[in-house]
Amino acid sequence: QVQLQESGGGSVQAGGSLRLSCAASGLNGLKYCNYEMSWYRQAPGKEREFVSRIWRDGGTRYTDSVKGRFTISQDNAKNTVYLQMNSLKPEDTAKYYCKLTPYGGSFCPSPYWGQGTQVTVSS
Repeated sequence: QVQLQESGGGSVQAGGSLRLSCAASGLNGLKYCNYEMSWYRQAPGKEREFVSRIWRDGGTRYTDSVKGRFTISQDNAKNTVYLQMNSLKPEDTAKYYCKLTPYGGSFCPSPYWGQGTQVTVSS
């Protein structure tokens, strides 16, 4: 069973930085599937929104509001994805979730989510 464990959240002042980590385990069951990993966030009273995505080949995508400030990266040897967040703004305050999405065949399982890590940015 795939498990995702996020870490690195915390409280910072505006303009500060944080680095989130998402460690994936139990990936043996995905050996016939490819997968991508992504970060989402959910602020109180709002819907969960996409933040960034990285594919196994290193391709990345970001939502417009974080471009130039956030950087997603991965360490395939450690099955870990990172989200470096710089120039943080109060509107970045949210719970950040890691998501692993298998793909490549109808036999590939549904996406997996981590439990989330809280990021609070004060002005």
